[in-house]
Amino acid sequence: MAEVYDRWHLSRPPAGAVPCATCSTKTKTVYPGADHGKGKRWQVRYRDADGAQRKENFANKPPAVARAAEVETDLNKGQFIDRAAGRETFRTLGEAWRTSAIHRERTGGRVERTLRLHLYPAFGNRGVASIKRADVQAWVKSQADRYEASTVGSHFEVLNTVLRMAVLDGAIRVNPCEGVKLPEVRRGVLIPHPDAVLALIKAAPARYRALVRLAASSGLRQGELFGLEAHVDAERAVVEASQQLVTPDSGAQYIGPLKTPESYREVPLAPSALAAVRDHLRDFPAVGRQLEDRTDPLKPVVRTVRLLFTDDSGRPIRRSTWTRVWKRMREDANKALTEAGSAVRVSDKLTLHGLRDFYASCLITQRENVKTVQVRLGHSKPSITLDKYTGLWPTAEDTTAAAIESVLGVTAAPVEDVTAGEIRRILRALPRVTLPKQCALVVPSQPGTGHPLPL
Repeated sequence: MAEVYDRWHLSRPPAGAVPCATCSTKTKTVYPGADHGKGKRWQVRYRDADGAQRKENFANKPPAVARAAEVETDLNKGQFIDRAAGRETFRTLGEAWRTSAIHRERTGGRVERTLRLHLYPAFGNRGVASIKRADVQAWVKSQADRYEASTVGSHFEVLNTVLRMAVLDGAIRVNPCEGVKLPEVRRGVLIPHPDAVLALIKAAPARYRALVRLAASSGLRQGELFGLEAHVDAERAVVEASQQLVTPDSGAQYIGPLKTPESYREVPLAPSALAAVRDHLRDFPAVGRQLEDRTDPLKPVVRTVRLLFTDDSGRPIRRSTWTRVWKRMREDANKALTEAGSAVRVSDKLTLHGLRDFYASCLITQRENVKTVQVRLGHSKPSITLDKYTGLWPTAEDTTAAAIESVLGVTAAPVEDVTAGEIRRILRALPRVTLPKQCALVVPSQPGTGHPLPL
């Protein structure tokens, strides 16, 4: 229950109290208290949904009465919003969410950067209740002027999550992200030409050549490739994805679990890829290094890890190192293609992940079904595979007409060879018979002859 109190005057004046000379009226006499003239006169007192005592002060009585009625209604409906919580800054709520949410290492780093670089400069010092939908829409537009639509969507998702948490915590009633229009994401997959992939393999430094070929031949993710240990099953000609190398923004690298349960898989290797791995192990034998293994998050251990691919110093490959190697590799591949007179080029936007897309496109071109491609890539659901690669399934040879012909062509083909004249000739040659009066007449396409059939 919410009630309005007069802070300046006594609700139970003692005997002999002197009336207030400034606030008493002809109809009501009030008696000053110790706080007379200090701060705002009217106070709304109530207990919130958790039973905590709340007080809000107002200079005039009408707003106080209106607020008391509003609080009373919201408490009865279970929709009470704490104004004090609404005055908490976006930065405070953002940090509370970031430090309490469960993120994978890479995701945690991305979230921290998004908050620090893109959200706190715009909303960090503002009370969360002061953020309106128009503010969010203006921020989205400013982001769209500088970044790709997919990047804007990623930043927006972090903002939306923090404000959704504010709604759940009762700081605001409505999420201002609702109804905000995001830039349209152009879905497209950059599939390198086979000649470009071969050029990349040839241009790769000897230490990384097998890595590039294996990426194009297995569809493994970058972290899965960097985390492979030197135990490729040559007898069965498969590579097992069971762990990945994690490189956090700060701190030491470690061996971690894969992205999803479906990411744990075996991928058959082509003979050329298997031979490349064998040659790599001969030229660059795996050397054991001490790394923390967090594949079991509850029981992390430090063990000797014999990585298949390492940098020039024999250490686990860092993303920064690979970026430099890959850039040089692209340049050398394009130079070789130009000298060979080829019109094919390696796109500046192509990354190692593009070889994963190349692998998927090869499977689809060979008419592998969605389920097979999903399993080989380690996608958690077939819908993810379809959403990304659905445009690749149609090929230059359209089989839809052949599919219909295989069902209907057997009965339709003889009819196509028979002309209308031949049908009339066959009908005229039939012997005339006497039939009952009740009959139906079959009329040919041109009048002139007709043969009644009995009902």
